[in-house]
Amino acid sequence: MADTVLMNLARELVRELYPDARAAWLGGSVARGEATPTSDLDITVLQDGPVLRKSLEYGGWPVELFVHTEKSLRYFADKDQARRQPTMMRLVGESVVLIDTDGSGKRLQQEYLAEVAAGPKPLSADELSLLRYTITDLLEDLAGAVGDVRLAIASVLWQEAARLLLTGSGHWSGTGKGLLREVAAYDATHGTDHATALLDGVRASDDRLGVAADRILEPYGGRLFAGFEVSAPVGV
Repeated sequence: MADTVLMNLARELVRELYPDARAAWLGGSVARGEATPTSDLDITVLQDGPVLRKSLEYGGWPVELFVHTEKSLRYFADKDQARRQPTMMRLVGESVVLIDTDGSGKRLQQEYLAEVAAGPKPLSADELSLLRYTITDLLEDLAGAVGDVRLAIASVLWQEAARLLLTGSGHWSGTGKGLLREVAAYDATHGTDHATALLDGVRASDDRLGVAADRILEPYGGRLFAGFEVSAPVGV
């Protein structure tokens, strides 16, 4: 549950800076009840214009402001769909409604929450092949790497393997801590340990990361190098 003090602070900010706002939502870790002393207040504001993003401090808290029209919300939600990372959809859908002057706050919250629940579109054959090839190439590089070079490769490999795990099975992906959160949610649903296995593999100096990545590749045909081919986009 979101912290009531932070909810009130966020609502106060919107009323002060955007008195004509049609709606506003508080999302992110604060809305999920997972706020830490360094958490941002992620506030999305709906108004007639202009569209912008800015960072500021308010009441002693860092704030990330996302100011949108309905058209711009749809534009960024469509970009989320294309990359299978539901940033905007979660900021509005998985939120606390701060202000709702015309019903758009609840309506859009429900609309984007439904899109999050529906999951991303399936991987195309080319997208799946490219992910398999990318992970295979990283695994080959990892096999002969040591020290800082190994760590650099491993830090990319676990993320690519995690993206295949998630998007290959119809789950949303993410970046950074968001990607880890998505893998942990997948594990909780499926009774698996991919998050632990991947990160243990990054830290280790043995082949644990390779084993974890191969386990993710297996349902899709394993590693792919010879025979890899994807077509250029139409018009290129």
